[in-house]
Amino acid sequence: MNASRTATLQIATPEGVAFSLPLAGPFTRAMAFSIDFVAIMAAMNVIAPILRAMQLLGGDTGMGVAILIQFVCMEGARMAMELFWRGQTLGKRVMGLRVMDESGLKLRPSQVVVRNLLRFVDMLPMFYALGGVVALFNSRSQRLGDLAAGTVVVRTIKTTPPDVAAVLAGKYNSLRDHPHLEARLRQKVGPEEAQVALNALVRREELTPEAKITLFENLANHFRELVKFPEETVHGLSDEQYVRNVVETIFRRRKGAD
Repeated sequence: MNASRTATLQIATPEGVAFSLPLAGPFTRAMAFSIDFVAIMAAMNVIAPILRAMQLLGGDTGMGVAILIQFVCMEGARMAMELFWRGQTLGKRVMGLRVMDESGLKLRPSQVVVRNLLRFVDMLPMFYALGGVVALFNSRSQRLGDLAAGTVVVRTIKTTPPDVAAVLAGKYNSLRDHPHLEARLRQKVGPEEAQVALNALVRREELTPEAKITLFENLANHFRELVKFPEETVHGLSDEQYVRNVVETIFRRRKGAD
């Protein structure tokens, strides 16, 4: 995996499927941060009288505790949003941005905590000066918090879902002869695996013959290991047809469940 100066993150899955995501620029990230700041400060008005009272009555200790509470509430709000909204805050949703693992893996809670706790370092000496300079010279536009956490901020892309019926039409699925094994297959194949296989079928014409053979061989072998179908059911099926049958089995079930 690598990212170029064209502000695009290139990711290759173990199955051999490559895809790219546009990285968020400094302007859109700053706008998202501003939206979050305004929203969080508006919410902080609820406890503002308590914090002011602590500062007035508690002296230096009260002021220190008030500052700590304010920091915990502000950063805690950002962490909670990124954790429960899959890498998004209110500002990121508005600006169409998302935090993700730099390798394309699922964003971990520890990454969310690290990138947000290091925000105060990025903000030194003021107005995100340090973080901005680091992001400017980083090929993935990562600030220090992102570098430490192994995260990037990408722009979300609105795409039209592929026509599953059109991709899978016109082929007999021999796996249908064994409903109990199909049910077991649906249980063992996760959404990510199913999407990778569907993407491979949708984009198969974009692949070179050698890449297509390798990709479908790896996918077919993976699915064969998950559930063993009788030999007479799968005899004569190419790797691509086997993957097609698996995808049809999975998405047929999901469509019927919707």
